[in-house]
Amino acid sequence: MAKGYWVSVYPAVSGPEALTAYDKLARPAVQAGGGRVLSRGARVVAHEAGITQRVVLIEFDSFEAAVAAYESEVYQKAMVALPDGFERDFRIVEGID
Repeated sequence: MAKGYWVSVYPAVSGPEALTAYDKLARPAVQAGGGRVLSRGARVVAHEAGITQRVVLIEFDSFEAAVAAYESEVYQKAMVALPDGFERDFRIVEGID
């Protein structure tokens, strides 16, 4: 079964400290869904139309588990805590077996 990944890119981050409330809620929701954070705000080298802002990559045991974790009531509560004005490009992608 192919793994699933959450890929989040934040083109505009007014300050990482503004994500504190979201992080406190999102982290346990991701863990409850079986997610493992592979990269969070690490160094980025961007090419072509890429951006160098914050990137978060989270791995799940399956694509279905990644979708279910996003749709969970616990994670949806975390989404409400995202600060106003935050711009995020979020995708759930299926890995290759």
